[in-house]
Amino acid sequence: MSDYPTELIRGHRLHDGRSVTIRPIRADDEERVREFLAGTSEDSRYLRYHKWVHSPSDKLVHFMTDVDYDRHLAFVCTVDTDGRERLVGEARYVANPGGESCDFGILIEDAWRKTGIAGLLMEALIRAARARGFGSMEGLVLSENTAMLRFAHALGFEVVPEPGDLTTMRIVLRLQRDPGERSASLPGKRDGAAA
Repeated sequence: MSDYPTELIRGHRLHDGRSVTIRPIRADDEERVREFLAGTSEDSRYLRYHKWVHSPSDKLVHFMTDVDYDRHLAFVCTVDTDGRERLVGEARYVANPGGESCDFGILIEDAWRKTGIAGLLMEALIRAARARGFGSMEGLVLSENTAMLRFAHALGFEVVPEPGDLTTMRIVLRLQRDPGERSASLPGKRDGAAA
């Protein structure tokens, strides 16, 4: 596992004046992740995970916080609530087999939708995936999730039907300008090398 990438921590002021921090997730975020997932609606969790997640399991929480900052990276959006850090959004990528592309997902607490944090999380995630040298970022989105499909299209993702599955769309973003071009790696990383 790589060292915690403190250079990826960024503070932001939203249009409504609130301050947030976008940072890579840490192993000690487990309790914050539990509270975050519990604070999202069942519908939001269904759209994110494509199944009903009634309460976050230990396995899911561990998966969300056990990242290597290389092949699996997650960013969280945090706010200070009465002197206590709270998660209100998360976005992550996981390298696909072969390491040329990565799969991604994003979940925003319902009360924090349309605040701009989804764009901030995706900007950080895309920048990191591009720096890692991934050629593309992709994800599966339920066809009924029109808000996510519009959001992905606005970010430059191509939206295509998933063959043989009318309930799902595939969204794909090319990260490199040219298939042979590799972006600079994150500090401390070798281009294309696993941690």
